[in-house]
Amino acid sequence: MLTTGATTGSDSRTYMMVFDNAFGLVEGGDFRIGGVRAGQTTRFDVRQSPTGPPKAIVTATVTGHGFGDLRTDASCSIEPQSLVGEYFVDCQPGSEGDPLPDGGTVPLGQNRGTIPVDLINDVLRRPARERLRLLVASLGTGVAGRSEDLQAVLRRAHPGLRETSETLRLLGDQNRTIRQFVTDADTVMGALEARKRDVTRFIDESGKAAEIGASRREGLRTATRRLPGLLDELRPSMARLGELAREGTPLASELERAAPDATAVLERTAPFAEQALPALRALGDAAVPATDALRDGREEVRILRQLALDAPGTAKPLRQVLQTLDDRRRAVDDDPRAGVTGPPAGDPTHVGPGGGGFTGFEGLANYFFWQSMTTNGFDQVGHLLRVGATVTKCSEYRNAPPRNAEDQQLFADCNSWLGPRQPGINAPDPSVPATAARLRARSERPAARVGERRGPGEPDAGPLPGQPDISEPQIVPPPGLRRLLDGVPGTGPRPEGLPDAVSDADPRGLLDYLLAP
Repeated sequence: MLTTGATTGSDSRTYMMVFDNAFGLVEGGDFRIGGVRAGQTTRFDVRQSPTGPPKAIVTATVTGHGFGDLRTDASCSIEPQSLVGEYFVDCQPGSEGDPLPDGGTVPLGQNRGTIPVDLINDVLRRPARERLRLLVASLGTGVAGRSEDLQAVLRRAHPGLRETSETLRLLGDQNRTIRQFVTDADTVMGALEARKRDVTRFIDESGKAAEIGASRREGLRTATRRLPGLLDELRPSMARLGELAREGTPLASELERAAPDATAVLERTAPFAEQALPALRALGDAAVPATDALRDGREEVRILRQLALDAPGTAKPLRQVLQTLDDRRRAVDDDPRAGVTGPPAGDPTHVGPGGGGFTGFEGLANYFFWQSMTTNGFDQVGHLLRVGATVTKCSEYRNAPPRNAEDQQLFADCNSWLGPRQPGINAPDPSVPATAARLRARSERPAARVGERRGPGEPDAGPLPGQPDISEPQIVPPPGLRRLLDGVPGTGPRPEGLPDAVSDADPRGLLDYLLAP
């Protein structure tokens, strides 16, 4: 039995443990909890059993800090410490029972002993082996009718039998889990085979980490001493984590069903991600000068913040101006067109037909619209550009003859007239009365011969006697129109100068007849 108690008023506790025997234990030997040294064995007693052989009572005191209380489901065992016959007591604190009080006892059914290795080795030598043969024969005779007691003793004497039975029971309860584990293990091994280089690198890195850990054993020893306290503090967090895991199970199930679609999305976005890499690199390159610019702009921002404190408010007046410019009720003039193009009834700025005017924004838009319509008119036929601007060296109008070589070259480049004579430029201007009379006299002079050419500055020669003047339009009416005109009765007053009959020999009379009022 193991007992832990605070007999000296300190934090130490005493526990008692019941074993079939205490072979190899000594006072002052190690007492461990979960494999970590927590105290020492302090006392050994023998207790007589009313139904069987006497039992060994082992008392141990916990002196280490950071170890919690043992529980009623705790179990202890005697373990070999070395090959020279040293032993120690190791206890598992338990997890489901109530805390074991100071001075409490761990019963025999929860403890187990061990078979000393030196005794097993002594069996191989004479005369111990003869004695063993006699003992086994006598034991067989003595326990022939007590098989159940012998089975219980053997289980307590050899921890391997007890642990094997417990292991087999757990494996029987977890057969489905083990089968799934084997299936998953095949999948994992296949993945490990495909990434054996990564596994090798992991082992190498683990070896390096172990070397580093060995070089810092003092720090690890300190962390190990503090581990029990950390575990105590970790229990509430682990309990909450367990609740979170239970609550997250439906979410995990939904994620498992959505995993194929998510995988397809990721596979389809892989080319997009590859194409986005240059842009991200360029953005990263641009972030460096942008960061410098932002740092350099801190002083300007500080100055602007100071100036903003004394700056007048602009948001409210700006809002008022914009609302005024968008309100038909504030129109300068009434315009019936505004009611046609205005918003429908229900709008705050709605005005009926024949009332109100354009808003400020509409007036500004109308200005550009009407200006464009002024310079670019259109109808059902097409558009007409009323204003055109062309600025070249020929844009300037000149009516004076060229005076030098530069003017002659300009006239040669920009000359746009037809024919060699241009009235007012290189020929007399017929609009001047004296010049008009002189030109009329010349033009009335008939040509001396067919094809006569006049000199520069002279008008075209008149026709020969009896020939039509080709300088005037030569109108030849169609036969149907001529017959119609010939059949017009000659009654009624005629305009002055209109002949009685219209013929082909007098085409001017035809025009006078058609255009007469």
